[in-house]
Amino acid sequence: MADRGHPDFPLDPRYPSDPLVAVAVGTDYGALDLEAAHRWGYGWDPAQHPVSVPRGRRMTDAEYADWPDCNAEANRRLMHGIDLKRDWLYAGTRAIEIDKAVKRDPRLRAAWDQWSRCVAAQGFTRYPDPGAAFADHAWQRDSSGNTRHTRRERATAVADVICKRRHHTVEVWHAVRAQQQAADIARHRDRYTAGLQALRTYRANIAEVLRKLG
Repeated sequence: MADRGHPDFPLDPRYPSDPLVAVAVGTDYGALDLEAAHRWGYGWDPAQHPVSVPRGRRMTDAEYADWPDCNAEANRRLMHGIDLKRDWLYAGTRAIEIDKAVKRDPRLRAAWDQWSRCVAAQGFTRYPDPGAAFADHAWQRDSSGNTRHTRRERATAVADVICKRRHHTVEVWHAVRAQQQAADIARHRDRYTAGLQALRTYRANIAEVLRKLG
């Protein structure tokens, strides 16, 4: 950016105008914390906003015009020596396929059905799985991803957590996922190893840049 005529460009700039940000927060297994469910349902304390805010000043329009090219150049430097499509994205691509296999597993399907019947028995919607409960449009998430924390929402979240604990839903879910992951890594060990090497290369590139910056 300095080479393009912006010598005082901040390290952590804000955009010229604030973009809308949609965030869905939670664990991979949905709501787990009973106290948080009681207070915030499927959202969170608005005083502890999860979206990070840049510390630098806003970019000027002139800076913003040059920023995309500089950002792309920085990414190319950090990704030097990495096959983006073959190695860098491999684990993420496999994670999608593994997740599909996990959701098809009869053990998890049975666990979800038991959880679903438990939630419905307490007077709430019979969701097909905890993810559907977390993402229910009835909670009316705002642009930050937070919910309205209505009484119904909070009560549903409490029932969700209680039923998970009662029927060990998360334990079954975690065991199925771990088994599927281990099997996939064993089948594609060379590709995962290449992905790990790509991550190490990326970290080495970062370290080199930081050394040059002092």
